[in-house]
Amino acid sequence: MLGEIFDDILGFSAAVGPMAPLAGLDLGTKTIGVAVTDVMQSVSTPLETIKRTKFTADAETLLAICTARSIAGLVLGLPLNMDGTDGPRVQSTRAFARNLSRLTPLPIAFWDERLSTVAAERALLEADTSRKRRGEVIDHVAAGFILQGALDRMRHIRQNT
Repeated sequence: MLGEIFDDILGFSAAVGPMAPLAGLDLGTKTIGVAVTDVMQSVSTPLETIKRTKFTADAETLLAICTARSIAGLVLGLPLNMDGTDGPRVQSTRAFARNLSRLTPLPIAFWDERLSTVAAERALLEADTSRKRRGEVIDHVAAGFILQGALDRMRHIRQNT
C-alpha cells in the first residue's frame, strides 16, 4: 500500500487524473492545515486545522478525511527557504510524506509554499477577520493557497498537452 511521492506536479497530475477531489496540507510543528478541492479540481476550499499530537494519530485523522471525501491525492506544502534551498522544515515535511505514503496508496506531491502564509494572512486581514479568528483559521487558509497554486499549475499543464 505504498503511495507514490512526486517532486513535480506533472507526474502527480497524471497520477490523479482530472476528475477527483484532492487535499492540500500546510504542515506546521503544532498544526496541520487542510484544504480540499471539488471533483473538477477547479477550486480549493479551506477545510480545517488539525492539532498535531503524534504521527500515527495525525495520519489517522488525515486519512479519515481523505476517505470521507474520496480524496485522490495529497499536495503538501514544501517550506523552502526564500532562496529556494532546503531547510530543516523541508526535511521534516519529506519525512512526513514518506511515513504517510507507507499508510496509503494515495499519490503525494510537494508544492512550494513560500509566502502562502503571508498571502493567507493578507486575505484574512482584507476580510477584516479578528486576530483571534485569524489564529484559528490561518493554517487551513494557507493550505488553500498551497492547493490552489498546484491546481492552477495542473490546469495549465492539461490545457497545453
